[in-house]
Amino acid sequence: MVYKKIQRLLARSKRAFSRLNEGQAKEQRLHWRKRTYEIIEVGRGEDHISKIVDNFLIVLITLNLLAFVIETVPSIEAEWGWHLWWFNVVSVLIFTVEYAARIWSSVEVPFLKRLPATEARLKFAMRPYLIIDLLAILPFYLSLIIPLDLRFLRVLRLFRFLKIARYSPALATLMRVLYNERRALSGAMLLMIAMLLFSSPGIYYIERYANTKAFGTIPDAAWWAMATLTTVGYGDVSPVTPIGKMFGSVVMILGLGMFALPIAIISTGFAQEMSRRDFVVTWSLISRIPILAELDTREVEGLMKYLHAHNFPPNAEIIKAGTSGEAMYFIASGEVLLKSNHGAITLTTGEFFGEIAMLGNQDYEFPYSTVSNCKLLKLQREDFAVLSGSHPKIGEHIRATAKKRQELREAARQKQRDDT
Repeated sequence: MVYKKIQRLLARSKRAFSRLNEGQAKEQRLHWRKRTYEIIEVGRGEDHISKIVDNFLIVLITLNLLAFVIETVPSIEAEWGWHLWWFNVVSVLIFTVEYAARIWSSVEVPFLKRLPATEARLKFAMRPYLIIDLLAILPFYLSLIIPLDLRFLRVLRLFRFLKIARYSPALATLMRVLYNERRALSGAMLLMIAMLLFSSPGIYYIERYANTKAFGTIPDAAWWAMATLTTVGYGDVSPVTPIGKMFGSVVMILGLGMFALPIAIISTGFAQEMSRRDFVVTWSLISRIPILAELDTREVEGLMKYLHAHNFPPNAEIIKAGTSGEAMYFIASGEVLLKSNHGAITLTTGEFFGEIAMLGNQDYEFPYSTVSNCKLLKLQREDFAVLSGSHPKIGEHIRATAKKRQELREAARQKQRDDT
């Protein structure tokens, strides 16, 4: 009887110990998953390990592009082909680990935490950067699975270059400009197509008898029209009649304008984008703001266009007392110092300021300056109206915080008056 009790006690102890080990293993796994997310998604140069990982991946991407180019040289391919092949294999394995780590840790993204793990990872995998990551490694695995000559898929290795956009704010900004100006660029493209459609038949009817070889058909004439409109002017085809030369001169002049139009659109959009933000607003930046981390992925993507991001060095003045309160700021990283008549207050990552003046349509009462390197997300008054309309909880939270801070300021002023 005593022996059976001891057996049952040992069995319970074993099960309890097993559950304890499982709990510890799960806790450790969650810790490493969160740490992985912080390194590859959140850190972006602020975390020491994240900086090392980012720099390593940038160098590896650059070396892969160099290897892709030099392996097309027959002499280098003959002597170093085996080494280049192994370098590609190692690179693919590293990129695969990186891709798997991003997918695995994606459930730590604040905007995806509310979803089931599988759904969150699938949604994260459909982001453009993750699709690029997949295309960068896909050709290698396809060549192993499909027993065909898939050397033509090597060109997909060029997608590895697009991976570097994740680490290049300027390139990411340019991509955003192209997206924002897509309607204007589409209009410019339609104008160029219209010019091509009018120029080709025009030169065809003018030159078809005098220069049958060059302008015998409209498709032949379209080659001349394209070369002329784009200001390339190969010189292999040219009109010979006086009227044809006059028509060609008009097409050249119009071509200059048509060619300059998309350049002007892109350069203007890029200048505007760079003037209002020093770096690109990303998920990881927004996730550092507690009240914004409650949003889902679709809401965050809609919010990004309203937040203007800025870098500030240490001891830089952000807000000058007495200036118009046209915006509020969220602290994505760093520390900000508020110098008031009642003492100095230090604000840290995740907090916001400037909302009292913005909501009251007043001037800023006190100056704000940086203590360290800071990344701030600026929200204009008109954009706040849109944000609070689509997300009432965020608007109410900011208003409640502003009211509380205003009451504290009034209480401090009253105390100062009572003391004097």
